[in-house]
Amino acid sequence: MYSVSVQLSILFYIKKSKANLQGYTNIYLRITLDGKRAECSINRKVHTDLWNSRSQNALGNSPENQEINREIDLIRNKIYTIEQKFQRDGTTYSAVQLRDVYLGKDKTKKMLLEIFQEHNDEVDSLIGKDFAAGTAERYRTCKKHIAEFIKKKYKKNDIPVQDVDHKFITGLEYYLKTTRKCAHNSAIKYITNFKKIIRIAHANDWIDKDPFLHWKAKLKIVEREFLTEEEIQKIIELELKMERLDQVRDIFIFCCFTGLAYADVKKINRGDIVLGTDGEEWVKTKRSKTDTRSNIPILPIAKVIIEKYKDNEQLKEKDLVLPVLSNQKMNAYIKEIATLAGITKNLTFHLARHTFATTVTLTNGVPIESVSKMLGHTNLKTTQHYAKILDMKVSKDMEILRNKFK
Repeated sequence: MYSVSVQLSILFYIKKSKANLQGYTNIYLRITLDGKRAECSINRKVHTDLWNSRSQNALGNSPENQEINREIDLIRNKIYTIEQKFQRDGTTYSAVQLRDVYLGKDKTKKMLLEIFQEHNDEVDSLIGKDFAAGTAERYRTCKKHIAEFIKKKYKKNDIPVQDVDHKFITGLEYYLKTTRKCAHNSAIKYITNFKKIIRIAHANDWIDKDPFLHWKAKLKIVEREFLTEEEIQKIIELELKMERLDQVRDIFIFCCFTGLAYADVKKINRGDIVLGTDGEEWVKTKRSKTDTRSNIPILPIAKVIIEKYKDNEQLKEKDLVLPVLSNQKMNAYIKEIATLAGITKNLTFHLARHTFATTVTLTNGVPIESVSKMLGHTNLKTTQHYAKILDMKVSKDMEILRNKFK
């Protein structure tokens, strides 16, 4: 047990001369320690006729005055608790410090965007070690959206992190979906990124409560598109006279048969192509996004594409396997290829990865655990989403069959 200092005096009083026309006046708190005082209002009013200066409380049994007396007791206990904490910590303290801690003025007001920038600087310094470049870019974009939201909503360049509450979070979600035109899942992912910043503030005691306590992230299940065998074949058989389109087609098909994402296929080098225990060639690389290892046996069509570029001098100089362009160009050219092949699906480069998971592997009976390992997923649930897509396709196909039998 910690004893309360005998030098500490707590007094509640009123100033009759400051009463309003109705006779009500503020109640004040005076803390005295070692003969030195600190005062403040407790933001409560009482009628001057109903204040007992000897007992330092409000007279009468009215609910209002009983509530005032309860609050006075709470404040008194809080001051004693604050003093005990100073004693436990072994730090010196004054009446002013006791008052400031009670008022919450002791905390340094940390600004939200300043904390966010400190976090982003740390992430940037750890790119290639603990974070992927894409992760750093997402945090930068998230901070930019929040800065714009603060400017629009509060007409300020920054706000104290203590001002972030549940209303701020729901307001940010609405802003992302309306002003920024973000899809539901994109908005939720940005807010989840923001949640990390608030967790940092909470862990450092810059805020008392976690405003995310009653906010739940609810992602909508998106039906991912993928190519059928027929559509893959259409792209393979397409006669392309332009070299840039031919290269993009090769890399897209390579990803359809390896499951590699853009960031991973762009960086694979000769050292990533190794002989497996089965005597066949494998791609063994770490995923840029999650830093998990992907081990993928090279299927014949992927091997043909690697052979096609093995004598490319520019690739040899950079020790790369394939001539991958920027993500923007790859996506633009693959849409052009889709149009030439008569494919109406919204082709993106990442769709190749979905195609590998569904049409190339799961449809052909490759166990989901093996597919998950090749894709470098950290959680089997991520891969199971592709299995659900296939179940939906089977269901639709069987519905067509049922209708035929009817």
